[in-house]
Amino acid sequence: MHRVQYVNPSMNTEASMSPRKLSGECLCGAVRYEVEDSFGYALNCHCSQCRKATGSAFKPFGGIERDRLRVVQGQEHLMIFGDESGHDAHCKKCGSLLYSVVREGQYVHVTLGTLTDEPSIRPTAHIFVGSKAPWFTITDELPQYEELD
Repeated sequence: MHRVQYVNPSMNTEASMSPRKLSGECLCGAVRYEVEDSFGYALNCHCSQCRKATGSAFKPFGGIERDRLRVVQGQEHLMIFGDESGHDAHCKKCGSLLYSVVREGQYVHVTLGTLTDEPSIRPTAHIFVGSKAPWFTITDELPQYEELD
């Protein structure tokens, strides 16, 4: 089994440089957020939970420390499914999955499809392909991992 590395090729090396801010929003625009363009990793998750949460074959996401994401509009429209250590944040008006709080509440997995600005990172692998949708065929050359270890 191969390990997925959590690296960030877009991190600034100079302390004086501030990361670029990216904007994101739900489908109806009720919830808007801002996140630093300093994701540590980006992956395509094929687990059954991500497929159910998105209604899609997989969830492309960028992982980043939780304190680097800030809801700037519509906090009252967030619907939280889960608890403080791990949950999904949806817009309760349109249902869009905006981000997931993971890794004991320390990180967020921002759904890349909700970004209105282009991030500097791209997904580097497919994870949980052991439980991918049987009707979907992965056609790119990214590495594939049965699980995530």
